[in-house]
Amino acid sequence: MHRERLLSRKVNVEQLTDIRGVTAKELFEKISQTGADLRLARRIQSAVFRSGVFPSELPEVSSRLLLKIKEITRIASLECIEKAVSPIDGFTRYLFRSEGEGLFESVRIPLVHRPGDEKYIICISSQIGCSVGCAFCATGSMGFIRDLSAGEIVAQVEAVKRDSEYPVGGVVFMGMGEPFLNYENVMKSAQIISSPTGMAVAAKTITVSTSGVVPQIRQFTDEGRPYKLVISLSSADSAQREILIPTEKKWPLSELAESVKYYHDKTGERVTLAWTMISGVNCSENDAVGLSELFSGIPVKLDLIDVNDPSGKMVPPSDEERNLFLDYLRLHLKMPVARRYSGGKDIEAACGMLAGRASQNTKPTEKNSNA
Repeated sequence: MHRERLLSRKVNVEQLTDIRGVTAKELFEKISQTGADLRLARRIQSAVFRSGVFPSELPEVSSRLLLKIKEITRIASLECIEKAVSPIDGFTRYLFRSEGEGLFESVRIPLVHRPGDEKYIICISSQIGCSVGCAFCATGSMGFIRDLSAGEIVAQVEAVKRDSEYPVGGVVFMGMGEPFLNYENVMKSAQIISSPTGMAVAAKTITVSTSGVVPQIRQFTDEGRPYKLVISLSSADSAQREILIPTEKKWPLSELAESVKYYHDKTGERVTLAWTMISGVNCSENDAVGLSELFSGIPVKLDLIDVNDPSGKMVPPSDEERNLFLDYLRLHLKMPVARRYSGGKDIEAACGMLAGRASQNTKPTEKNSNA
């Protein structure tokens, strides 16, 4: 009998609305039966994101009404089971456990080069594991475990923000998982993160990265999403890219380039192409020429980043190889090129190193703490 009551209670809890995982409008729709209006839904959501708990009182709102709303809503738990800070560059890796299966990670990236304007960028996960299986990514080696809910995605930003000395200057969906294979939850979470009653992070500072899921690139474009778009490219040769980024099998470079053109034509914005540099693999003049030909007449930006492979099978280019590649890009591509720093290697927080596990090579600064 006791077991039956527990099971019944669990079902009831799961049926409650997670305040972090809905927009203010959706929250209003869930609580309107209590007599609450949209303005109150916004106030409650804002209060939850400020304090992390359901408000015990609000001006001009009866305690009885608040209690009714509390009984049909919830704030799903998120536990930080490890926090590791790099003594080299200040990157911070958070390992989280929520109410669902598996562990997932976020990375706090410090931007402190402007005294008086210090801020953080938060790199968040959208899935646990990943089905894409990029050759240079530890997350892909996990296989796919599950999608994160919108609430779990938003909760990462809230937890890291609460643990941070400086304000959040942007959010990037570049952690574990392929965001466009969890499209609805990612878009909803981005909406909540950028909402004034949510995390109030400016939409223009939110970036969504994809390995090249063409249907969702077009959907993202058609829906007029205000977030920046990054596509992980890493090769302009189809056979080579299929080895590095297996989405090439389903959505080949020709289709991907067309979707990039479609995005630019409709938005006027340049897509950023992320290029993971691997010595002896994709840093030659032929690679620069192929890239130029593939995106001929399509304005893009190129972000270069060194590969991070703890196994040592793939290594970043030497300074000489990297500089030659930059010269080839200037000669052939003739579009903006930037080198992106990938920090936190010493704490397994760098791009491609997240795998939902506790530190193997370093001692975390904190364990079993709430972020």
